[in-house]
Formats: sequence, C-alpha cells, structure tokens
Amino acid sequence: MGRFCGRAWQSRAVILNSIPSPGSDSLEIGSLDLRAYGLMIALGVLAAWWLFSRRLTQRGHSPELASSATVWAVVAGLIGARVYHVVTDWKTYKGDWGEAWQIWEGGLGIPGAVIFAAAVMWVFARQKGIPLSDFADAVAPALPLGQAIGRWGNWFNQELFGRPTDLPWALEIDPGPASRAGYPNDDTFHPTFLYECIWNLALVGALLWASKRFTLKPGRLFGLYVLGYALGRLWIETIRVDFASELAGVRVNIWVMLALIIGSVAYLLWGRGDDGEPASDDPEAENISLEP
Repeated sequence: MGRFCGRAWQSRAVILNSIPSPGSDSLEIGSLDLRAYGLMIALGVLAAWWLFSRRLTQRGHSPELASSATVWAVVAGLIGARVYHVVTDWKTYKGDWGEAWQIWEGGLGIPGAVIFAAAVMWVFARQKGIPLSDFADAVAPALPLGQAIGRWGNWFNQELFGRPTDLPWALEIDPGPASRAGYPNDDTFHPTFLYECIWNLALVGALLWASKRFTLKPGRLFGLYVLGYALGRLWIETIRVDFASELAGVRVNIWVMLALIIGSVAYLLWGRGDDGEPASDDPEAENISLEP
C-alpha cells in the first residue's frame, strides 16, 4: 500500500511539473480519423460565428445575414491565413511547394486571415448597403474567441512552442519536434499556445466589457481588438523558437505586430474630437463616453 501511494504521489508530481503533449495529432471517433488541428480550427470558427451572429442581430440585422457574412469571411480568412504563412515563411517550402497548401499540417497566419476577411467583408457590406463598422464591431470579440480555441491545434501538432523552461506549466515536447526546433537536449518548453489562448480569452472579456461600459465610435471596438491582440502576440513572438523569416535579424511577425500596434493606436486616436455613437449591445445600459 505504501509503495502504491508513493508511485501515485510521484505520478501526480510529474503532472504538476509539466503539461503533457497529446500522443497523436488525430482524434479517432468510431471509424473516423479526424486531424485534431482542423477540428480545433472548425470549433473556433463555430464559436466565433455564434458570438458574431448574436452581436450582429443585436444591431438589428438578421441571423441569415450573419451566416452569409461568416461563410465569406471564413473562406477568405483561411486563404489569407495560409498565404500570409507561406509568404512570411517561404524558405520552409522552397523546393517543395506542394506542401505549401497542406493546411492540416499547421501554418496559418492570423494577420493574413484578418486582412483577407476584412477585404471581403468590405465588399459584402457595400453590396448589402450596411456600414462596415457594424460587421467590424460585431466581430471584434468573436475573433479572439475563435483564435483561443484554434490555438489548441498547435498543441496537438506539437508546434509553435517557446524556449526551453522548467516552469511547473512547461509543455512536454517529443524529441523529434524539439530537435527540429534546435533543442535536441531539452524536452519541456514554454506552452505559447496556452499563453495565447489565455490572452485571447481575456481579450474577449475586455472587449465585451468595453462595448457595454463605454460609448465607442463605430469601428473603434475592432481597433481595440487589433491593439490587444498585437500586444499579446508581440511578447509571445519573442519567446517562440520555431523557424521564421527575419528582417534585420528580427522575426517578421514582430515587425508586423509593431506595425499593427502603431496603426491601431493611430486609428483609435484619430478623430477623437468628433461625437461618438452610443454602444448598441445594450441600449438601456449606462454608457460612459471616452470622448473628451
């Protein structure tokens, strides 16, 4: 009995000292063999669609409009995400461009997804005669919700982890992925997927709170999303060890995040002297204006 208790305590201590990685990147459901990465992306899309649809209908638009917008945005977002990844990490696929479109192997760039989806939504909004800001502010908290769920696909693929660490929440990585990252003698690393998941969930809460608490001009909530996401992604990029293209010795994604931070701050400060519109999530809620 004492030996059994000792082993149980040792197993519990191991669990507390690290986060294990999945034994497989697939999930078997009966006769189906689903790639976990794609499944997490799909679940993230569904969660984002649910929140986006709910917020858009609160603004007086039909659920059908939200569904149509989501379909176009998802298609454009997936294409843009992959294009961004391939363009910024083109050396990975040099000589074997056939792998460039194997999305199920991982490799989606959030900035590309947002840019392509925003462009398609601009066209969609013009065709429907709807202010683009309605879509932008409705989708602002939905995007980080979907991203928080989708990031778990990186956990299944054992990719995009951070520097080696022995912190209690360190992520266990198999020898193969660790060696490819340049750390053959280490087996626990910063779980950057988890950091970004937690950051994004906090961002969802902050954006929902801001939309209720303050009177924001149309489109400003989306600007807050861009700023919040870029700030979190910036520090996460500084600890990631996966291969990435560099510019002047700095990861390209870091330059992109810095540009997004500067651009979003400029956008949020631009036109501060104009009158804003009341938040529409809860017309009866007390709003406090951010305008001077």
